[in-house]
Amino acid sequence: MKSIKQGLYQTQQQKLSPQQIQFVKLLQLPVTELEDRIKQELDDNMVLEIAENDTETDAENVETVDTFAPSITSPTEDTEEQENYEEEIAEENENNEISLDEIMTYDEVESYKTAQDDEDRDEIPIPQYQTLIEDLQQQVSLLPLTETQKQIAEIIIGSLEDDGYLKIPLESIQDDLDFKKGIKVSIEEIEEVLEKIRYLDPVGIASRNLQECLTTQLKAKRNSKNAEDIDLCLKILTDLFDEFTKKHYDKIIKKLHISEEKLKHLIKIITSLNPKPGDTTTAATIRTDYIIPDFTVTAIDGNLQVTLNSKNAPELRISREYQEILKEYESNPKPTQAMKDTIALIKSKIESAKWFIDAIKQRQNTLLVTMNCIAELQKEYFLTGDESKLKPMVLKDVADRIGMDISTVSRVANSKYVETDFGIFPLKHFFSEGIATESGEEVSNKEVKHVLKELIDNEDKHNPISDDELSQLLQSRGYQIARRTVAKYREQLGIPVARLRKMI
Repeated sequence: MKSIKQGLYQTQQQKLSPQQIQFVKLLQLPVTELEDRIKQELDDNMVLEIAENDTETDAENVETVDTFAPSITSPTEDTEEQENYEEEIAEENENNEISLDEIMTYDEVESYKTAQDDEDRDEIPIPQYQTLIEDLQQQVSLLPLTETQKQIAEIIIGSLEDDGYLKIPLESIQDDLDFKKGIKVSIEEIEEVLEKIRYLDPVGIASRNLQECLTTQLKAKRNSKNAEDIDLCLKILTDLFDEFTKKHYDKIIKKLHISEEKLKHLIKIITSLNPKPGDTTTAATIRTDYIIPDFTVTAIDGNLQVTLNSKNAPELRISREYQEILKEYESNPKPTQAMKDTIALIKSKIESAKWFIDAIKQRQNTLLVTMNCIAELQKEYFLTGDESKLKPMVLKDVADRIGMDISTVSRVANSKYVETDFGIFPLKHFFSEGIATESGEEVSNKEVKHVLKELIDNEDKHNPISDDELSQLLQSRGYQIARRTVAKYREQLGIPVARLRKMI
Protein backbone atom coordinates (compact mmCIF):
# COMPACT_ATOMS: atom_id res chain seq x y z
CA MET A 1 0.00 0.00 0.00
CA LYS A 2 1.45 3.32 -1.08
CA SER A 3 1.75 6.08 1.49
CA ILE A 4 0.29 9.50 0.76
CA LYS A 5 2.84 12.28 0.92
CA GLN A 6 1.69 15.58 2.30
CA GLY A 7 3.48 18.86 1.93
CA LEU A 8 3.16 22.61 1.52
CA TYR A 9 3.61 24.10 -1.91
CA GLN A 10 3.80 27.78 -2.80
CA THR A 11 2.34 28.80 -6.15
CA GLN A 12 1.47 32.11 -7.77
CA GLN A 13 -1.90 32.70 -9.39
CA GLN A 14 -3.18 35.82 -11.06
CA LYS A 15 -6.85 36.50 -10.41
CA LEU A 16 -8.97 39.45 -11.45
CA SER A 17 -10.78 41.41 -8.79
CA PRO A 18 -14.55 42.02 -9.18
CA GLN A 19 -13.76 45.61 -10.23
CA GLN A 20 -11.35 44.44 -12.93
CA ILE A 21 -13.85 41.88 -14.23
CA GLN A 22 -16.50 44.58 -14.41
CA PHE A 23 -14.13 46.91 -16.28
CA VAL A 24 -13.15 44.21 -18.80
CA LYS A 25 -16.80 43.42 -19.53
CA LEU A 26 -17.65 47.10 -20.01
CA LEU A 27 -14.59 47.74 -22.19
CA GLN A 28 -15.55 45.23 -24.85
CA LEU A 29 -19.12 46.54 -25.21
CA PRO A 30 -19.94 48.75 -28.23
CA VAL A 31 -21.76 51.99 -27.55
CA THR A 32 -25.26 50.56 -28.16
CA GLU A 33 -24.78 47.67 -25.74
CA LEU A 34 -23.11 49.97 -23.19
CA GLU A 35 -26.23 52.15 -23.16
CA ASP A 36 -28.35 49.08 -22.39
CA ARG A 37 -25.89 47.97 -19.70
CA ILE A 38 -26.06 51.37 -17.99
CA LYS A 39 -29.86 51.30 -18.09
CA GLN A 40 -29.78 47.88 -16.48
CA GLU A 41 -27.46 49.11 -13.73
CA LEU A 42 -29.69 52.14 -13.12
CA ASP A 43 -32.67 49.82 -12.76
CA ASP A 44 -30.81 47.41 -10.46
CA ASN A 45 -29.10 49.99 -8.25
CA MET A 46 -31.44 52.56 -6.69
CA VAL A 47 -28.61 54.86 -5.49
CA LEU A 48 -27.16 55.32 -8.99
CA GLU A 49 -28.43 58.10 -11.22
CA ILE A 50 -27.48 60.15 -14.27
CA ALA A 51 -26.32 63.71 -13.63
CA GLU A 52 -28.25 66.44 -15.37
CA ASN A 53 -25.31 68.57 -16.61
CA ASP A 54 -24.18 66.29 -19.46
CA THR A 55 -22.79 69.16 -21.57
CA GLU A 56 -19.71 69.46 -19.36
CA THR A 57 -19.05 65.76 -19.79
CA ASP A 58 -19.00 66.02 -23.57
CA ALA A 59 -16.47 68.83 -23.45
CA GLU A 60 -14.18 66.90 -21.13
CA ASN A 61 -14.11 63.88 -23.43
CA VAL A 62 -12.54 65.70 -26.39
CA GLU A 63 -8.87 64.93 -26.85
CA THR A 64 -6.46 65.76 -29.64
CA VAL A 65 -3.61 63.80 -31.07
CA ASP A 66 -1.20 66.56 -30.12
CA THR A 67 -2.03 66.06 -26.44
CA PHE A 68 -1.72 62.27 -26.64
CA ALA A 69 -1.06 60.79 -23.18
CA PRO A 70 -0.16 57.11 -22.79
CA SER A 71 -1.10 56.97 -19.12
CA ILE A 72 -4.35 55.48 -17.87
CA THR A 73 -6.40 56.56 -14.89
CA SER A 74 -6.74 54.05 -12.10
CA PRO A 75 -10.25 53.48 -10.68
CA THR A 76 -9.01 54.49 -7.23
CA GLU A 77 -7.48 57.85 -8.20
CA ASP A 78 -10.79 59.73 -8.04
CA THR A 79 -11.80 58.43 -4.59
CA GLU A 80 -10.97 61.64 -2.70
CA GLU A 81 -12.66 63.78 -5.31
CA GLN A 82 -15.74 61.57 -5.14
CA GLU A 83 -15.88 61.86 -1.31
CA ASN A 84 -15.67 65.68 -1.47
CA TYR A 85 -18.38 65.66 -4.09
CA GLU A 86 -20.62 63.53 -1.90
CA GLU A 87 -20.12 65.93 1.05
CA GLU A 88 -21.23 68.85 -1.13
CA ILE A 89 -24.28 66.86 -2.19
CA ALA A 90 -25.22 66.21 1.42
CA GLU A 91 -24.97 69.93 2.34
CA GLU A 92 -27.15 70.99 -0.58
CA ASN A 93 -29.98 68.61 0.30
CA GLU A 94 -30.60 68.97 4.03
CA ASN A 95 -34.30 69.63 3.44
CA ASN A 96 -34.87 66.60 1.20
CA GLU A 97 -36.14 63.79 3.40
CA ILE A 98 -37.45 60.32 2.61
CA SER A 99 -39.09 58.22 5.28
CA LEU A 100 -38.00 54.73 6.32
CA ASP A 101 -41.29 53.31 5.06
CA GLU A 102 -40.55 54.68 1.59
CA ILE A 103 -37.18 52.92 1.55
CA MET A 104 -38.47 49.54 2.70
CA THR A 105 -41.41 49.62 0.24
CA TYR A 106 -39.37 50.95 -2.70
CA ASP A 107 -39.48 47.74 -4.74
CA GLU A 108 -43.14 47.09 -3.92
CA VAL A 109 -44.27 50.53 -5.09
CA GLU A 110 -42.27 50.28 -8.31
CA SER A 111 -43.56 46.80 -9.10
CA TYR A 112 -47.15 47.92 -8.36
CA LYS A 113 -46.84 50.88 -10.70
CA THR A 114 -45.41 48.68 -13.41
CA ALA A 115 -48.22 46.16 -13.07
CA GLN A 116 -50.84 48.92 -13.04
CA ASP A 117 -49.32 50.57 -16.10
CA ASP A 118 -49.39 47.24 -17.94
CA GLU A 119 -53.10 46.83 -17.15
CA ASP A 120 -53.99 50.35 -18.27
CA ARG A 121 -51.89 50.23 -21.42
CA ASP A 122 -53.89 49.96 -24.64
CA GLU A 123 -53.27 46.87 -26.69
CA ILE A 124 -51.05 47.54 -29.68
CA PRO A 125 -51.68 45.31 -32.69
CA ILE A 126 -48.61 43.28 -33.62
CA PRO A 127 -48.18 42.63 -37.34
CA GLN A 128 -48.26 38.95 -38.25
CA TYR A 129 -45.90 37.56 -40.88
CA GLN A 130 -46.15 34.18 -42.56
CA THR A 131 -42.98 32.12 -42.57
CA LEU A 132 -41.87 30.05 -45.54
CA ILE A 133 -42.82 26.83 -43.73
CA GLU A 134 -46.32 28.14 -42.98
CA ASP A 135 -46.69 29.29 -46.59
CA LEU A 136 -45.68 25.87 -47.91
CA GLN A 137 -48.07 24.13 -45.52
CA GLN A 138 -50.89 26.35 -46.74
CA GLN A 139 -50.04 25.56 -50.39
CA VAL A 140 -49.93 21.82 -49.62
CA SER A 141 -53.40 22.01 -48.08
CA LEU A 142 -54.72 23.17 -51.48
CA LEU A 143 -53.21 20.22 -53.36
CA PRO A 144 -55.37 17.16 -54.17
CA LEU A 145 -53.49 14.82 -51.81
CA THR A 146 -54.59 11.82 -49.80
CA GLU A 147 -54.25 11.85 -46.01
CA THR A 148 -51.11 9.72 -46.25
CA GLN A 149 -49.58 12.08 -48.82
CA LYS A 150 -50.34 15.06 -46.58
CA GLN A 151 -48.51 13.34 -43.71
CA ILE A 152 -45.53 12.75 -46.03
CA ALA A 153 -45.59 16.41 -47.12
CA GLU A 154 -45.65 17.55 -43.48
CA ILE A 155 -42.49 15.56 -42.65
CA ILE A 156 -40.71 16.80 -45.80
CA ILE A 157 -41.51 20.47 -45.14
CA GLY A 158 -40.50 20.16 -41.49
CA SER A 159 -37.15 18.68 -42.55
CA LEU A 160 -36.09 21.53 -44.87
CA GLU A 161 -32.85 23.44 -44.24
CA ASP A 162 -32.72 27.24 -44.04
CA ASP A 163 -31.67 27.45 -47.70
CA GLY A 164 -34.71 25.39 -48.74
CA TYR A 165 -32.89 22.14 -49.51
CA LEU A 166 -33.88 18.68 -48.28
CA LYS A 167 -30.60 17.19 -47.08
CA ILE A 168 -31.79 14.16 -45.13
CA PRO A 169 -32.14 10.85 -47.01
CA LEU A 170 -35.61 9.71 -48.00
CA GLU A 171 -35.10 6.60 -45.86
CA SER A 172 -35.08 8.85 -42.78
CA ILE A 173 -38.43 10.33 -43.80
CA GLN A 174 -39.71 6.80 -44.29
CA ASP A 175 -38.57 5.86 -40.75
CA ASP A 176 -40.10 9.03 -39.24
CA LEU A 177 -43.46 8.25 -40.79
CA ASP A 178 -43.29 4.68 -39.49
CA PHE A 179 -42.18 5.48 -35.91
CA LYS A 180 -43.93 8.81 -35.29
CA LYS A 181 -47.17 8.39 -37.21
CA GLY A 182 -47.41 4.62 -37.72
CA ILE A 183 -47.60 5.04 -41.51
CA LYS A 184 -45.71 2.65 -43.78
CA VAL A 185 -44.88 4.08 -47.22
CA SER A 186 -42.42 3.27 -50.00
CA ILE A 187 -39.58 5.49 -51.24
CA GLU A 188 -41.47 5.87 -54.53
CA GLU A 189 -44.48 7.33 -52.68
CA ILE A 190 -42.23 9.85 -50.91
CA GLU A 191 -40.60 10.85 -54.21
CA GLU A 192 -44.04 11.38 -55.75
CA VAL A 193 -45.00 13.87 -53.00
CA LEU A 194 -41.56 15.46 -53.11
CA GLU A 195 -41.95 16.11 -56.84
CA LYS A 196 -45.22 17.98 -56.16
CA ILE A 197 -43.65 20.10 -53.38
CA ARG A 198 -40.71 21.13 -55.59
CA TYR A 199 -43.13 22.91 -57.93
CA LEU A 200 -44.73 24.95 -55.16
CA ASP A 201 -43.77 28.59 -54.67
CA PRO A 202 -40.78 29.15 -54.57
CA VAL A 203 -40.10 26.65 -57.34
CA GLY A 204 -37.17 24.36 -56.54
CA ILE A 205 -37.92 24.18 -52.83
CA ALA A 206 -37.16 20.81 -51.19
CA SER A 207 -34.57 19.93 -53.84
CA ARG A 208 -31.85 17.53 -52.74
CA ASN A 209 -28.99 19.27 -54.57
CA LEU A 210 -28.24 22.29 -56.76
CA GLN A 211 -28.61 20.32 -59.97
CA GLU A 212 -32.13 19.19 -59.06
CA CYS A 213 -33.06 22.70 -57.88
CA LEU A 214 -32.03 24.39 -61.16
CA THR A 215 -33.53 21.75 -63.43
CA THR A 216 -36.86 21.98 -61.60
CA GLN A 217 -36.96 25.74 -62.14
CA LEU A 218 -36.08 25.32 -65.83
CA LYS A 219 -38.89 22.79 -66.34
CA ALA A 220 -41.32 25.20 -64.70
CA LYS A 221 -40.23 27.96 -67.13
CA ARG A 222 -40.61 25.83 -70.26
CA ASN A 223 -43.21 26.91 -72.81
CA SER A 224 -43.69 26.74 -76.55
CA LYS A 225 -41.64 29.90 -77.17
CA ASN A 226 -38.50 28.99 -75.20
CA ALA A 227 -38.64 25.19 -75.45
CA GLU A 228 -35.43 24.88 -77.52
CA ASP A 229 -33.34 27.04 -75.17
CA ILE A 230 -34.72 25.39 -72.03
CA ASP A 231 -34.00 21.94 -73.45
CA LEU A 232 -30.39 22.93 -74.15
CA CYS A 233 -30.06 24.37 -70.62
CA LEU A 234 -31.44 21.14 -69.18
CA LYS A 235 -28.92 19.17 -71.23
CA ILE A 236 -26.10 21.32 -69.84
CA LEU A 237 -27.27 20.78 -66.25
CA THR A 238 -27.89 17.05 -66.62
CA ASP A 239 -25.26 15.75 -69.08
CA LEU A 240 -22.58 18.49 -68.87
CA PHE A 241 -22.94 19.71 -65.29
CA ASP A 242 -19.30 19.00 -64.40
CA GLU A 243 -18.05 20.95 -67.45
CA PHE A 244 -20.43 23.79 -66.60
CA THR A 245 -19.30 24.14 -62.97
CA LYS A 246 -15.63 24.08 -64.02
CA LYS A 247 -16.33 26.57 -66.84
CA HIS A 248 -15.00 24.34 -69.56
CA TYR A 249 -17.04 26.25 -72.11
CA ASP A 250 -15.13 25.03 -75.13
CA LYS A 251 -16.16 21.43 -74.33
CA ILE A 252 -19.82 22.44 -73.97
CA ILE A 253 -19.75 24.26 -77.32
CA LYS A 254 -18.20 21.24 -79.00
CA LYS A 255 -20.59 18.66 -77.52
CA LEU A 256 -23.77 20.67 -78.10
CA HIS A 257 -22.67 21.98 -81.53
CA ILE A 258 -23.64 25.54 -80.68
CA SER A 259 -21.99 28.91 -81.16
CA GLU A 260 -20.30 30.95 -78.44
CA GLU A 261 -23.07 33.53 -78.60
CA LYS A 262 -25.68 30.81 -78.10
CA LEU A 263 -23.82 29.51 -75.05
CA LYS A 264 -23.71 33.03 -73.58
CA HIS A 265 -27.49 33.20 -73.94
CA LEU A 266 -27.97 29.80 -72.27
CA ILE A 267 -25.66 30.70 -69.38
CA LYS A 268 -27.65 33.90 -68.86
CA ILE A 269 -30.82 31.82 -68.50
CA ILE A 270 -29.19 29.41 -66.03
CA THR A 271 -27.60 32.16 -63.89
CA SER A 272 -30.96 33.91 -63.61
CA LEU A 273 -32.29 30.95 -61.59
CA ASN A 274 -32.43 30.95 -57.78
CA PRO A 275 -29.83 28.57 -56.29
CA LYS A 276 -31.26 28.97 -52.76
CA PRO A 277 -35.06 29.02 -52.93
CA GLY A 278 -35.35 29.01 -49.13
CA ASP A 279 -33.59 32.39 -48.82
CA THR A 280 -36.65 34.39 -49.75
CA THR A 281 -36.71 37.88 -48.27
CA THR A 282 -39.96 38.42 -46.37
CA ALA A 283 -41.10 41.06 -43.98
CA ALA A 284 -40.49 38.57 -41.19
CA THR A 285 -36.80 38.32 -41.98
CA ILE A 286 -35.95 41.90 -42.87
CA ARG A 287 -33.51 43.32 -40.36
CA THR A 288 -31.84 46.68 -40.43
CA ASP A 289 -28.63 47.12 -38.51
CA TYR A 290 -27.60 50.65 -37.64
CA ILE A 291 -23.98 51.44 -36.85
CA ILE A 292 -23.47 53.98 -34.08
CA PRO A 293 -19.81 55.05 -34.03
CA ASP A 294 -17.98 54.98 -30.71
CA PHE A 295 -15.54 57.71 -31.81
CA THR A 296 -15.37 60.65 -34.17
CA VAL A 297 -12.05 61.70 -35.72
CA THR A 298 -12.11 65.11 -37.38
CA ALA A 299 -9.29 66.89 -39.24
CA ILE A 300 -9.00 70.57 -38.26
CA ASP A 301 -6.17 72.66 -39.76
CA GLY A 302 -3.88 69.68 -40.17
CA ASN A 303 -4.55 68.34 -36.66
CA LEU A 304 -6.83 65.51 -35.61
CA GLN A 305 -9.50 65.81 -32.96
CA VAL A 306 -10.72 62.57 -31.35
CA THR A 307 -14.15 62.71 -29.70
CA LEU A 308 -15.79 59.99 -27.68
CA ASN A 309 -19.49 59.40 -28.32
CA SER A 310 -21.44 61.02 -25.46
CA LYS A 311 -23.31 57.75 -24.88
CA ASN A 312 -19.92 56.23 -24.08
CA ALA A 313 -19.40 58.80 -21.35
CA PRO A 314 -22.56 59.38 -19.32
CA GLU A 315 -22.19 61.44 -16.15
CA LEU A 316 -23.21 59.08 -13.34
CA ARG A 317 -23.37 59.94 -9.64
CA ILE A 318 -24.56 58.68 -6.28
CA SER A 319 -28.13 59.69 -5.44
CA ARG A 320 -28.28 62.67 -3.10
CA GLU A 321 -31.46 61.48 -1.42
CA TYR A 322 -30.02 58.14 -0.43
CA GLN A 323 -26.86 59.74 0.93
CA GLU A 324 -29.04 61.96 3.12
CA ILE A 325 -30.97 58.93 4.35
CA LEU A 326 -27.76 57.10 5.17
CA LYS A 327 -26.40 60.12 7.04
CA GLU A 328 -29.63 60.52 9.00
CA TYR A 329 -29.89 56.86 10.04
CA GLU A 330 -26.21 56.57 10.97
CA SER A 331 -26.55 59.59 13.26
CA ASN A 332 -29.48 58.02 15.13
CA PRO A 333 -28.28 56.97 18.63
CA LYS A 334 -30.86 54.17 18.88
CA PRO A 335 -31.39 52.71 15.41
CA THR A 336 -34.06 50.04 14.98
CA GLN A 337 -33.37 46.75 13.21
CA ALA A 338 -35.16 48.08 10.14
CA MET A 339 -32.80 51.10 10.13
CA LYS A 340 -29.76 48.84 10.44
CA ASP A 341 -30.97 46.76 7.51
CA THR A 342 -31.54 49.90 5.47
CA ILE A 343 -28.06 51.24 6.32
CA ALA A 344 -26.46 47.96 5.23
CA LEU A 345 -28.49 47.96 2.00
CA ILE A 346 -27.65 51.56 1.08
CA LYS A 347 -23.95 51.10 1.87
CA SER A 348 -23.84 48.01 -0.33
CA LYS A 349 -25.57 49.82 -3.17
CA ILE A 350 -23.31 52.87 -2.85
CA GLU A 351 -20.18 50.70 -2.94
CA SER A 352 -21.50 48.91 -6.02
CA ALA A 353 -22.34 52.26 -7.66
CA LYS A 354 -18.82 53.58 -6.97
CA TRP A 355 -17.30 50.52 -8.61
CA PHE A 356 -19.53 50.98 -11.65
CA ILE A 357 -18.76 54.72 -11.95
CA ASP A 358 -15.03 54.03 -11.67
CA ALA A 359 -15.25 51.30 -14.30
CA ILE A 360 -17.09 53.66 -16.70
CA LYS A 361 -14.45 56.37 -16.16
CA GLN A 362 -11.61 53.92 -16.72
CA ARG A 363 -13.37 52.67 -19.85
CA GLN A 364 -13.66 56.20 -21.23
CA ASN A 365 -9.99 56.89 -20.56
CA THR A 366 -8.86 53.60 -22.11
CA LEU A 367 -10.96 54.17 -25.23
CA LEU A 368 -9.63 57.70 -25.71
CA VAL A 369 -6.01 56.75 -25.11
CA THR A 370 -6.25 53.84 -27.57
CA MET A 371 -8.08 55.83 -30.26
CA ASN A 372 -5.65 58.72 -29.92
CA CYS A 373 -2.77 56.35 -30.48
CA ILE A 374 -4.41 54.83 -33.56
CA ALA A 375 -5.13 58.31 -34.93
CA GLU A 376 -1.53 59.36 -34.37
CA LEU A 377 -0.09 56.25 -36.04
CA GLN A 378 -2.48 56.57 -39.01
CA LYS A 379 -2.51 60.36 -39.14
CA GLU A 380 -1.83 60.59 -42.88
CA TYR A 381 -4.84 58.41 -43.64
CA PHE A 382 -7.20 60.37 -41.35
CA LEU A 383 -6.09 63.60 -43.02
CA THR A 384 -6.36 62.38 -46.64
CA GLY A 385 -8.64 59.32 -46.69
CA ASP A 386 -6.16 57.63 -49.03
CA GLU A 387 -5.96 53.91 -48.16
CA SER A 388 -2.46 53.74 -49.61
CA LYS A 389 -1.42 55.98 -46.68
CA LEU A 390 -2.39 53.33 -44.14
CA LYS A 391 0.71 52.10 -42.37
CA PRO A 392 1.26 48.53 -41.21
CA MET A 393 -0.05 48.37 -37.64
CA VAL A 394 -0.80 45.44 -35.34
CA LEU A 395 -2.28 45.30 -31.85
CA LYS A 396 1.18 45.07 -30.29
CA ASP A 397 2.23 48.40 -31.83
CA VAL A 398 -0.60 50.20 -30.04
CA ALA A 399 -0.25 48.19 -26.82
CA ASP A 400 3.47 48.97 -26.50
CA ARG A 401 2.92 52.65 -27.22
CA ILE A 402 0.21 53.19 -24.59
CA GLY A 403 1.61 50.75 -22.03
CA MET A 404 -1.34 48.36 -22.00
CA ASP A 405 -1.80 44.65 -22.59
CA ILE A 406 -2.55 43.42 -26.11
CA SER A 407 -5.80 41.87 -24.85
CA THR A 408 -6.98 45.31 -23.70
CA VAL A 409 -6.31 46.84 -27.12
CA SER A 410 -8.04 43.86 -28.74
CA ARG A 411 -11.17 44.45 -26.63
CA VAL A 412 -11.20 48.09 -27.70
CA ALA A 413 -10.73 47.21 -31.37
CA ASN A 414 -13.46 44.57 -31.41
CA SER A 415 -16.96 45.75 -32.34
CA LYS A 416 -16.04 49.44 -32.12
CA TYR A 417 -16.56 51.93 -34.95
CA VAL A 418 -15.09 55.33 -35.72
CA GLU A 419 -16.63 58.09 -37.82
CA THR A 420 -14.11 59.93 -40.00
CA ASP A 421 -14.36 62.63 -42.65
CA PHE A 422 -14.39 59.79 -45.21
CA GLY A 423 -16.95 57.43 -43.72
CA ILE A 424 -17.56 55.09 -40.78
CA PHE A 425 -15.11 52.22 -40.30
CA PRO A 426 -14.57 49.45 -37.75
CA LEU A 427 -11.39 49.96 -35.73
CA LYS A 428 -10.09 46.67 -37.15
CA HIS A 429 -9.92 48.41 -40.53
CA PHE A 430 -6.83 50.32 -39.41
CA PHE A 431 -4.88 47.22 -38.34
CA SER A 432 -2.93 45.37 -41.01
CA GLU A 433 0.25 43.42 -41.53
CA GLY A 434 3.22 44.80 -43.40
CA ILE A 435 4.57 43.71 -46.79
CA ALA A 436 8.19 44.44 -47.71
CA THR A 437 8.95 46.33 -50.92
CA GLU A 438 12.07 46.25 -53.08
CA SER A 439 13.33 49.40 -51.37
CA GLY A 440 13.12 47.68 -47.97
CA GLU A 441 10.14 49.73 -46.79
CA GLU A 442 6.99 48.17 -45.37
CA VAL A 443 3.53 48.91 -46.74
CA SER A 444 0.14 47.83 -45.45
CA ASN A 445 -1.32 44.65 -46.91
CA LYS A 446 -4.44 46.72 -47.60
CA GLU A 447 -2.46 48.57 -50.26
CA VAL A 448 -1.36 45.26 -51.77
CA LYS A 449 -4.97 43.99 -51.76
CA HIS A 450 -6.07 47.18 -53.50
CA VAL A 451 -3.46 46.67 -56.26
CA LEU A 452 -4.38 42.97 -56.50
CA LYS A 453 -8.07 43.75 -56.96
CA GLU A 454 -7.19 46.37 -59.57
CA LEU A 455 -5.16 43.82 -61.57
CA ILE A 456 -8.01 41.28 -61.49
CA ASP A 457 -10.67 43.87 -62.39
CA ASN A 458 -8.67 44.89 -65.47
CA GLU A 459 -7.72 41.37 -66.61
CA ASP A 460 -8.90 39.75 -69.84
CA LYS A 461 -11.94 37.77 -68.70
CA HIS A 462 -11.46 35.34 -71.58
CA ASN A 463 -8.02 34.52 -70.19
CA PRO A 464 -7.91 35.35 -66.44
CA ILE A 465 -4.57 35.83 -64.66
CA SER A 466 -3.42 32.92 -62.49
CA ASP A 467 -2.09 33.36 -58.95
CA ASP A 468 1.46 32.75 -60.21
CA GLU A 469 1.11 35.49 -62.80
CA LEU A 470 -0.46 37.84 -60.23
CA SER A 471 2.51 37.23 -57.93
CA GLN A 472 4.91 38.11 -60.74
CA LEU A 473 2.97 41.26 -61.64
CA LEU A 474 2.98 42.41 -57.99
CA GLN A 475 6.70 41.74 -57.71
CA SER A 476 7.27 43.80 -60.87
CA ARG A 477 5.58 46.67 -59.03
CA GLY A 478 7.94 46.30 -56.09
CA TYR A 479 5.85 44.16 -53.73
CA GLN A 480 7.72 41.10 -52.50
CA ILE A 481 4.84 38.68 -52.31
CA ALA A 482 4.61 34.91 -52.82
CA ARG A 483 1.93 32.99 -54.73
CA ARG A 484 0.48 31.58 -51.49
CA THR A 485 0.03 35.08 -50.10
CA VAL A 486 -1.64 36.17 -53.33
CA ALA A 487 -4.08 33.25 -53.00
CA LYS A 488 -4.79 34.17 -49.36
CA TYR A 489 -5.47 37.83 -50.17
CA ARG A 490 -7.61 36.86 -53.18
CA GLU A 491 -9.77 34.62 -50.97
CA GLN A 492 -10.08 37.39 -48.35
CA LEU A 493 -11.35 39.69 -51.12
CA GLY A 494 -13.92 37.05 -52.10
CA ILE A 495 -12.44 36.59 -55.58
CA PRO A 496 -12.53 33.05 -57.07
CA VAL A 497 -9.62 31.31 -58.79
CA ALA A 498 -8.76 32.18 -62.40
CA ARG A 499 -10.65 29.16 -63.82
CA LEU A 500 -13.91 30.31 -62.24
CA ARG A 501 -13.41 33.92 -63.39
CA LYS A 502 -13.33 32.86 -67.00
CA MET A 503 -16.05 34.28 -69.22
CA ILE A 504 -16.96 33.67 -72.86
